Amino acid sequence: MSESLKIQKQGKVLSFGELLLRISPDEGGDWLKENSFPFFIAGAELNVATALALWGVPSKYITALPNNGMVRQIVDFLEGQNIDLSDVHYHGNRLGLYFLTKGKDLKNDALIYDRAHSSFSELKPGMIDWEKHFEGVSWFHFSAICPAINQNVADVCKEALEAASRKNIIVSVDLNYRSKLWQYGKKPDEIMPGLVQYCDLIMGNVWAVETMLGIPVTPDIHESGQKSIYLKEALKTSEELIRRYPKCKAVANTFRFDAKKEISYYAALYTGDDFYASDEYCSSEIVNKVGSGDCFMAGLIYGFYNNFDPQQTLEFATAAAFEKLFIESDTTNIPAQEILSKLNG
Repeated sequence: MSESLKIQKQGKVLSFGELLLRISPDEGGDWLKENSFPFFIAGAELNVATALALWGVPSKYITALPNNGMVRQIVDFLEGQNIDLSDVHYHGNRLGLYFLTKGKDLKNDALIYDRAHSSFSELKPGMIDWEKHFEGVSWFHFSAICPAINQNVADVCKEALEAASRKNIIVSVDLNYRSKLWQYGKKPDEIMPGLVQYCDLIMGNVWAVETMLGIPVTPDIHESGQKSIYLKEALKTSEELIRRYPKCKAVANTFRFDAKKEISYYAALYTGDDFYASDEYCSSEIVNKVGSGDCFMAGLIYGFYNNFDPQQTLEFATAAAFEKLFIESDTTNIPAQEILSKLNG
């Protein structure tokens, strides 16, 4: 019988990843005529840290940034949102960027990365004193975006995970796959299994698990379009993850489909040998797809941190992620109590 995920102490939740600026030109090119376009503070792990801080969970964020006036303004702004950035590692010369056409997904030509030689990408093992920075921390979160950048950053992740393991800190990972980042001669399934072995909570979807951890998906399942088949596949994948990675106590899968101009969204959670499925949400129009998965991840952490039962945790995370689809920025701005009120109502 597998163990369920339960938090024993409520210290800070530390998120680790690259802080970016997202620049979003419109699809029609009006930004050229108007000489302006919107930008947002971005980064998958920062989105998690921001949501947790909004929801009253003590949230800490570690990244690497250049030490200049613009960065200090960003740090001040984030600290004003109750995120602890006291352990940011300052070095290097540039902040990473990415360009994403407004309203588009993180794929195809809509996405352009400009993060080579950023301060974060130039991190190396030994630069961050993890033993020091884990003081007062009970949960560590990272995503598969970090080790996708280069081997050095992947090694820094391993360094952090080993330190977290020594301190019995709960570890979560989001298996978000960015094909444009895995460009340094290593495939995800050569790197990620060595990192996932340290994780208590794995979040992603069955296709990301196949790409990153080599657990195959039933052929042609995507063409089925049937929720029951997707959930059955999620259960099978979850059981295999628990079997392969004994430290793992919970696996979450999200499903978001855009068929017939309508978005449907639901999720599943496996923990303690029990499988839970969420309510399904649908909408014909949304504002922004970026960050919904990060919001779901934050919702899972929030639920487990507050010792919700698994179904409550899943429903909160799913509702929060769906509501994020109607927010233009990369992170949610909806208070936890508002989400809980809607669920209870």
